Amino acid sequence: MSVVISGTGLFTPPESISNDELVACFNDYVDKFNQENQSSIENGSVEALAHSSSAFIEKASGIKSRYVMSKDAILNVDIMKPLFVERPNEALSMQAEIGVAAAKQAMAAANKTPEDIDLVIVACAYTQRSYPAMAIEIQQALGCPGWGFDMLVACSAATFGIINAANAVRSGTAKTVLVINPEILSPQINYRDRDSHFIFGDVATASIIEDETTATGEHQFRIIAEQPITEFSNNIRSNIGYMNQCSPDTAEDVDKYFIQQGRKVFKEVLPMVSNLISTQMAKVELAPKDIKRLYLHQANINMNNFIAKKVLGREPEAGEAPIILDEYANTSSAGCIIALHKHHDGYSSGDKAVLCSFGAGYSACCLILEYV
Repeated sequence: MSVVISGTGLFTPPESISNDELVACFNDYVDKFNQENQSSIENGSVEALAHSSSAFIEKASGIKSRYVMSKDAILNVDIMKPLFVERPNEALSMQAEIGVAAAKQAMAAANKTPEDIDLVIVACAYTQRSYPAMAIEIQQALGCPGWGFDMLVACSAATFGIINAANAVRSGTAKTVLVINPEILSPQINYRDRDSHFIFGDVATASIIEDETTATGEHQFRIIAEQPITEFSNNIRSNIGYMNQCSPDTAEDVDKYFIQQGRKVFKEVLPMVSNLISTQMAKVELAPKDIKRLYLHQANINMNNFIAKKVLGREPEAGEAPIILDEYANTSSAGCIIALHKHHDGYSSGDKAVLCSFGAGYSACCLILEYV
């Protein structure tokens, strides 16, 4: 049985924050902090904070802006986090809402109705609650039969979700699967941390996975090889969770936000991912010249350029390894799907592509795709 990705969808929040806007707020906070702690800074008991700059952010990451679900409070120096109005249980949750929007696009692209979908998988870095599953709420909102579940694999969640979807189709437990990646990441950011306040944005993506014999979408990608891998590491971590209330003295510590040791991540993850992609290409006897595009996790432009150069054996040409993080920032699992969604034109039947994620865990997943 051949399984295909037959449609993708993308929800982009209406509000965007530029580097200049983010830096202006951060630098105001730095000035305020340094002024309030001047005596402690002078006696050496407190370290002064340093300004950030748009140039620093772009050089370090390639990011120029990011979309968010709530802008004003993030840029308020007295708040510096998104503020949301909590919805009643009877209302559609925010994460389900953006998931539904992306799902409807994907279904339209794949020529599918809600009745065609018999499995919904929500795969992302965080869900806004533990239960009921976000997937089941979205299933109800769309009017899909069948079943649904959530899965969390940080930045690799989308590709891990696609593999689970493909296996469900192959096993016969589902015929057509909707994989949704609703990434509301702005609440995990420590906007007072110079090294990470610029990294993430909010977004939602969706993909339709089905048997090739039932697919009628305009753009279809057959999955011809796939492999996930995981290796435990603390170098990317977030300790937020329902048990934080049981340790009230540390419930607000910075480790409850996203934290990472960037240099270690760069050094350890890049060889792991490059080798994974090359191994999967060899599995289906593909040489670098046979790959039309690399759809990589959108975390950092320097990481993506390194991996693309390693896999291709040369500098990637324009469009060979599409970058969307300049506009969207790091959107965790959704990034590689955004790249696929926005850059799927220009293919001929038989062209090959790589869809690859990598991130916290460490987790990584590579799919080799063939355009139908």
